[in-house]
Parts: sequence; C-alpha cells; structure tokens
Amino acid sequence: MSNVITSSRILFSILMLFSPAFSTWFYTMYLLCGLSDMLDGTIARRTNTDSKFGARLDTIADFIFVAVSLTKVLPVMHIPKWLWLWIIVIAIIKISNVISGLICRKRLIVEHTIMNKLTGLLLFLLPLTLYFVKLKYSAIIICAIATFSAIQEGHYIRTGREIV
Repeated sequence: MSNVITSSRILFSILMLFSPAFSTWFYTMYLLCGLSDMLDGTIARRTNTDSKFGARLDTIADFIFVAVSLTKVLPVMHIPKWLWLWIIVIAIIKISNVISGLICRKRLIVEHTIMNKLTGLLLFLLPLTLYFVKLKYSAIIICAIATFSAIQEGHYIRTGREIV
C-alpha cells in the first residue's frame, strides 16, 4: 500500500507538468504530492512493510516532485541575486557534506535531522505562501534555517554522530 502511495506522488508530479504554475490544478497536485510524502513512510512503518525498495522509490518520487516543482515555479518567480548567492552557499555546504561522508565514512550519508525536516517543510510551504508573504521575507527565514541545518548535518557527518 505504501509503495502505491509513493508511486502516486510520481503520477501527481507528472500531472503538475501539464498545469500552469500557481493554478488551482497545480496547487491540487502539489498538495497531493505533499500528502503522499507524509503518508507513505508512516503507513509503511505502521504496517511493518517498509523496505529498501520502498525507501529507494520514495527517494525517486521526492526527486521527481522537486524537479517538477522547480521546473514550474522558478521560471515565473523573480529571485533576487542575493538570494541566489545564499542558495549557492547552502548547496556548496550540502555538497561538501556528501563528499565528507564519502571520504570520512566511505558511504553516502544523508542525515534526517529535525532541522533538515523543518527546512523541507518550509520549502514545501513556500509556494503556498507567496501570495501573502513576500519572497524576500520568507527566503531569509528559510535560508537561515537551511544554512544552520546544512552546517549541523556536516558536523554530525564529520563527528560520526548519525541520526536515523
């Protein structure tokens, strides 16, 4: 059941491709993707049906959802240069964390910290808030939390503390 829910996120993401950004249809598919992301892991754990395949499928579904969301939203948003620079800094920290994990621990490590989850939630909510909160204000909060989260994740990776 959980893999069906995860697969639905892929379908909803594909349907988002055929809708104008910020339209009712876009938001409906977007929210269904978010709902499926919250439900699939919870159901898998509660029914004791979690698996490596399900985890990989979830990662693939997340990637497709993020890629489609960015493809639809970024072209219609005006993102100031300072924000692009901050996003690039966060990306560099995250990439260095991946490299650090590969060098120090000999494997890919992605920490599921509370701050990483909060960052993900805020990023998910961002398109839903753009009509009543200016991007420059919400971006400062999200980028500050994402920066802290990336630094914290790197610390955990380099010190050997793993969050499971």
